[in-house]
Amino acid sequence: MTIDHISAGRDFIQRDGRLLERRLADVLFDRTDPRSVVDALRGYQNPDGGFGHALEPDTRCPLSLPIYTEFAFETLVAAGAIGTDGALDMVQRAADQLLTVAAAAGAVALADPAIEQYPRAAHWTEWTYQPALNPTAGLAGALFALGVQHEWLDRATAACWSMLDRDGVPGDAHGLSEALHFLADVPDSDRADAWSERIREALPTVQMLHLDPATDGYGLTPLDLAPSPDSRWRQLFGDSVIDGHLQRMIGSQDDDGGWPVAWTPPGTAALVEWRAIITLRNIRVLRAYG
Repeated sequence: MTIDHISAGRDFIQRDGRLLERRLADVLFDRTDPRSVVDALRGYQNPDGGFGHALEPDTRCPLSLPIYTEFAFETLVAAGAIGTDGALDMVQRAADQLLTVAAAAGAVALADPAIEQYPRAAHWTEWTYQPALNPTAGLAGALFALGVQHEWLDRATAACWSMLDRDGVPGDAHGLSEALHFLADVPDSDRADAWSERIREALPTVQMLHLDPATDGYGLTPLDLAPSPDSRWRQLFGDSVIDGHLQRMIGSQDDDGGWPVAWTPPGTAALVEWRAIITLRNIRVLRAYG
């Protein structure tokens, strides 16, 4: 049965997805050359090394923003593309740009006020201008996963540990997701392991984390935090919770093969782009869990 859901999702991506998602799907499902994903990302990289041009579709800004760079890094991780021609240079240039916009301690903000000149989703407001664990931890985790060394990564790692030690387990689902990316790949695994039980105990209090598969509305689920059975954080959730969310995922697929979006993107193009991104993420999860 899952094969039908995956095939329908692939059809939707081929029909309505961006070139980037189409190529990434080809790499993940058909084992095509990851170089195609690197080439697709080139159009989003600015001369300053950062990524822009609505790579994350909720902000339609052409300028370099850390949220776009995080999206690019995650795409390269998914594609296994770091060893392909030009990928390392692409990542190093982007890390150079992060160094220029980081706060003194090393953290970066998701965006900056420049986004106000362009269409954006309503939740992209002043809070996204503050350097924070989100997206610093996710960016650092992706660089660790890519095996890249950089001065900014050294500073960001110290900043992430400092923020975690000061504030504890993040109280919102997105902050928690970023922290888990960092803790999964940071080289100091003993220090990361020490956080596991604290995270498990805090899960019921995390805002916008839908532990119950029946919960409606916008939020992240255990499948966002543990997208495969071999995820480091799969052990945080019981089998019944994971199975319930897998069934919810299957049941929410639309007749056209894509999945819906639980928030309001800034326009029609952004909505279609997000549906393809979510669809690709979901069929990856379904395949991973068999």
